[in-house]
Amino acid sequence: MPLKLSLKPGETFVVNGAVVRNGDRRGVLLLETQARILREKDILAPSDVSTPVERAYFAVMQMYLLGEVDGPLYTQTAEALAGLIAEMPDAREDVLQISADVVAGDLYKALSRCRKLMPALSSEAA
Repeated sequence: MPLKLSLKPGETFVVNGAVVRNGDRRGVLLLETQARILREKDILAPSDVSTPVERAYFAVMQMYLLGEVDGPLYTQTAEALAGLIAEMPDAREDVLQISADVVAGDLYKALSRCRKLMPALSSEAA
């Protein structure tokens, strides 16, 4: 079953590391195979990272976009998640689940869970 993306005019998204921008009209894109995709609204710029949740989200996002499940990005993500538990002890169970998703290589699910902890992105998704 293909993934269907309905795109706004000029909307930017990333597919397997390539930045793509829609033209000047609404468009629909059907992806027939697995791909790493993030919409512009879900991409966090390094300059926008200022909270522990944003650091964790950014670290997981980098892993997801680059398709890396180990190495320096994994270490960076583990450190960001440890910092998040220290800063937000009430979110411990959520952070442990994000960590389990990262270990399992389910990075999109980890991103989704991180996003729910981010008030700014959570309210946009609603």
